[in-house]
Amino acid sequence: MAIPGSQGMLNGPRQAKPRHEYAVPRYQVTLVRDNRAAPPSSPLTTSVAAAAILRPLFAGLDREHFLVCELDAKHCIIGVNLVSIGSLTLAIGHPREVFKPALLASAAGIVVGHNHPSGDPEPSPEDLAVTKRLANAGELL
Repeated sequence: MAIPGSQGMLNGPRQAKPRHEYAVPRYQVTLVRDNRAAPPSSPLTTSVAAAAILRPLFAGLDREHFLVCELDAKHCIIGVNLVSIGSLTLAIGHPREVFKPALLASAAGIVVGHNHPSGDPEPSPEDLAVTKRLANAGELL
């Protein structure tokens, strides 16, 4: 029994929404540039060159930041993406987040890096494990 003034009586009987049992959500993925800074034109061919480019991005940070640089076929930087901000001693670099911006940018290669707020440049066992994991994932791609 419907009560006068209720939704059912005012608008007529409530119609069931058509169900699309096999509908799949569709997404559009885009890459959006944060600023208009021009990337350096010289190729990154050594770890020294990569460190020189990345060092200013890490200056003065009190926590570990993990970055990925997307490179074109000539090893020039297409862009830089912040993968994660961690704690004083840890920043997570999961392959999914590292390779996503590289794939979106159609990069031919990547350079990854993170800072050590302590100033000690020696890689930790965790750093070596992440490097191996990323290298294995990169081989698959």
